[in-house]
Amino acid sequence: MSADPIALARDLINCPSVTPAHGNVFDVLDAALTTLGFTVHRFVLGEPPDGPTENMVAIRGEGGPHFGFAGHLDVVPPGDGWSSDPFQTLIEDGVLTGRGAVDMKSAIAAFVAAVSRVEQGKGTISFLITGDEEGYATYGTPRIIDWLKERSIRPDMILIGEPTSVDRLGDTVKIGRRGSVNMWIDVPGTQGHVAYPHRADNPVPKLARVVAALNAVHLDDGTEAFPPSNLEFTAVTTPTQASNVIPASATAQLNIRFNNLQHGADLVRMVEEIAEREAPGSTVRARISGEAFLTPPGPLYDVIVAAIEEETGIAPELSTSGGTSDGRFLIELCPVVDFGLPNATMHKLDESAAVEDIHALSRIYERILRKVVA
Repeated sequence: MSADPIALARDLINCPSVTPAHGNVFDVLDAALTTLGFTVHRFVLGEPPDGPTENMVAIRGEGGPHFGFAGHLDVVPPGDGWSSDPFQTLIEDGVLTGRGAVDMKSAIAAFVAAVSRVEQGKGTISFLITGDEEGYATYGTPRIIDWLKERSIRPDMILIGEPTSVDRLGDTVKIGRRGSVNMWIDVPGTQGHVAYPHRADNPVPKLARVVAALNAVHLDDGTEAFPPSNLEFTAVTTPTQASNVIPASATAQLNIRFNNLQHGADLVRMVEEIAEREAPGSTVRARISGEAFLTPPGPLYDVIVAAIEEETGIAPELSTSGGTSDGRFLIELCPVVDFGLPNATMHKLDESAAVEDIHALSRIYERILRKVVA
């Protein structure tokens, strides 16, 4: 029986699932996939703040080719100022509104509906769904990969349903993503009264030298597939905001989005060296979210591009722009491509997707499946 992607999207959105997510939202997807003949495996890992995180691996069929669909049921916090309840789906004038409508519960619903319409004649279809993509993924997709490896399960290709389209559905497919590393530079000092600076040691000018030196670094000019890497400072803080106190320490927060000319660990070492040179005694804390990756041309490109062109009549741009995705982990298994809805309202107030775009996305996913496993 064919599944309705709009009804399923509504059911998923109506389950609050701010990252890290577990529980009811997975129950809804579990029920939909079990009805379609999938064997569903679920496991919950971790404790706060990065957990508990639920993951799901659902499998139907056996042997090759193995087509995997990856995604996440967690969402970012809705924030204040919505025109309607973010976790009670609203449909008006052909537009579906709710947190997760774009990123990315509607895409998961669209793929479920696509699977329901395809008579699988060969191979394997799997869903690789996490509850921690919007967070640090500590207990998310990397643990799904561990689960698959322990059972010697390896997809031949993976499609991630992230919202990649820009101006209209189908105009952009992500064939790779930049890497990302967050860092915090801590410069120590000695607290004191601003009127007696000789009795204190002000860390702010030292940190300013570090910021200036790093801001002057030219990382690279990019590649044919990737834009240049960029380093951006996102915060500078001290323990006290009093205007008459020299602080005991100062911290700068930064993020580097980097292409495949760079590696996260090398960038951390570069920042450590510059920080020590400009402010001896400083320390650097780092969290590498993922390395840059690029899927080379091959069968996965071919089936996705062909399906998009058949449904929409447009040839998608193959891009590596924007943020990262869990493809940074899944590329370890096989070729990975991201493709989904227009992304203009992702993470915004009144996040929304056109109902017809959700239906059309499901038809594109159906075309892809028919080319691979029908």
